[in-house]
Amino acid sequence: MFRKGMEVRAALALAACMLGSAVHAQVATGDTSQKKIALSNSFAGNAWRQSMLKSWNGIAQQAVSDKKIAAAPAFTTAENQVTEQAQQVQNLILQGYNAIVIDAVSPTALNGTIKKACAAGVVVVSFDGVVDEPCAYRVNFDFKGWAEQGVDYLATRLNGKGNILEVRGVAGISVDNLMHEGVLDGLKKHPGLKLVGSVNGDWTQSVAQKAVAGILPTLPQVDGVATEGEMSFGIAQAFKAANRPTPPMIIGSTYPELQWWKEQAATGYQSRSLSNPPGAVSFAFWVAQQVLAGKKIPKEVTINVPLLAISQQELPAKLAATPQGGIADVTYTLPQTVALLDKK
Repeated sequence: MFRKGMEVRAALALAACMLGSAVHAQVATGDTSQKKIALSNSFAGNAWRQSMLKSWNGIAQQAVSDKKIAAAPAFTTAENQVTEQAQQVQNLILQGYNAIVIDAVSPTALNGTIKKACAAGVVVVSFDGVVDEPCAYRVNFDFKGWAEQGVDYLATRLNGKGNILEVRGVAGISVDNLMHEGVLDGLKKHPGLKLVGSVNGDWTQSVAQKAVAGILPTLPQVDGVATEGEMSFGIAQAFKAANRPTPPMIIGSTYPELQWWKEQAATGYQSRSLSNPPGAVSFAFWVAQQVLAGKKIPKEVTINVPLLAISQQELPAKLAATPQGGIADVTYTLPQTVALLDKK
């Protein structure tokens, strides 16, 4: 029932976005052809961020070609540090950008810089790594709910009892904090599940593999893994090297993970994938463009973009559509973005 319900919710959410009627979608038509939008990205050290940057460049180049905007380059910090990204945003303000979409290194540490951008008349849209400065728009995913659903899935597979290993993302990032809260909330609902260990995998296969390999010798039997996506292949390799069976977990949506899942499915392994599509940065791009064009969008509420769900039955088709080394993805057009905004 959990799997079926999650499929239905995801399908309805995506349908609302993708099939939003033009009758209800109020696209702002103010002239933005001379406006410049920048992406400030805190790091690019995994496949998700690389795919996100590729999606941004694709949507930006098309928007420039269509004369929707004048320019939309992406800038990525080298060290994933607050001071570095703060300086980057300061430079974008001085360079005259009209809007900045920011995937922030911290939800709070950049607030002073964000406030300066807003005071200078710059539209700020935080995405993925959102900020809590009230002057910025927030486009995000329900990370807490995602992680909680993952624990619910483990509880269903394990009949409510078992030892759980948590593999977290990058320490200090708001996304990781939210997903950890979701794991803890999920465990509260299922007291038969016991958290026996927690490591940081940095949303990277190799780091996750090393971290899990390091902790496994200290752990009792692990019955399930609560993970944050884009690490399941590395986690599986660590269990294999330790001669332990790979326990149930939510699979990420990178090609290696989907390919591994397909191979395991042939031996009876069952799972599902739930992930935040990196192409949703296109949604954040259109939010920035629409605000510049005059559309009124409330800043008080975070706009959650639907997660991408892949069932066992959908796996072969999704894998076939995913480029090797890439990630299963969803992108948004301007009408689709506005349809979802108006629905919200």
